[in-house]
Amino acid sequence: EAAVCSTQGMVGLVTGGASGLGRATVERLVQSGASAVIVDLPSSDGQAVAASLGNRCAFAPADVTSEAEVRSAVSLAKEKFGKLDLAVNCAGIAVAVKTYNFKKDLPHSLEDFQRVINVNIAGSFNVIRLAAGEMGKNEPDADGHRGCIINTASVAAFDGQVGQAAYSASKGGIVGMTLPIARDLAPVGIRVITIAPGLFSTPLLAGLPEKVRSFLARQVPFPSRLGDPAEFAHLVTCLVENPMINGEVIRLDGAIRMQP
Repeated sequence: EAAVCSTQGMVGLVTGGASGLGRATVERLVQSGASAVIVDLPSSDGQAVAASLGNRCAFAPADVTSEAEVRSAVSLAKEKFGKLDLAVNCAGIAVAVKTYNFKKDLPHSLEDFQRVINVNIAGSFNVIRLAAGEMGKNEPDADGHRGCIINTASVAAFDGQVGQAAYSASKGGIVGMTLPIARDLAPVGIRVITIAPGLFSTPLLAGLPEKVRSFLARQVPFPSRLGDPAEFAHLVTCLVENPMINGEVIRLDGAIRMQP
C-alpha cells in the first residue's frame, strides 16, 4: 500500500500568503480540507484574505526576517489548529539593477543587494528552522513522516537575466540549501522541497507594462502564457501527497529558458 499523504486535516503555514503564489496555495489548502496560517506583512491583505476563507484560516502578521514574529506565527498555528504539518515559503522580493551602471558611473546599491538576500534566503531559512522545530513534535505516520517544507526559488536561479544579480543569487541560495536541509531533517521525517517557478501572473509581475507581460508570455514554449498561481498551488499539494519527493528542486515553467 503506497503511503500517499492527504492534505485533509493538515495544518499549513504559508509565507507571502496574502497575495500571488502564496495566496493561491492558502486557498487550495483550505479548499482541500486543510487549515492554513497566512504569514505576511502587517500592511498586506492577510487579515481580509483569512476572513474570506473562514475559520480554517488565520492571519499572523510577520516579517519573515524577524525571529520573534515568525515564532509567534508558528505558535498561532499550534494554538489555533493544534499542530503544524506543512510550511510553504512564498514570501520574496526582487530588484532589477545592473551590477554597474556605466552611463551613470554607479555601482549596484549594496543595501538593495543585501535586502534581497536577507528576505529571500535568511527569511526562508528563519521560517524553515522554526517550523521544523514544531513539526518535530508531531507523531510520525506509518512511514515515519512528520512534516513537509516547500520553498520557492525561481528559474532565475539557473537562467538569471540582465539586472537579476541580487534576485538570482538569492534564489540560487534557496536551491543550494534544499538538499542539506533535507539531509538535516531526514532523521525526524521532515521533507524539504523547492519549486522553481517560471513566469507567473503575480503582483511581482503585475507592475510591468502590458506590452512587456505579453512579450514575456510569448517566451514560454508551451503553454505559451504566464503561469496561473493555482498551478503552483496544485504542485504544492502534489508534493505534500507524494512522500518520495524530497531534497529536490522542480522547475514549473512551461519549458522556458530565460534569454539574457
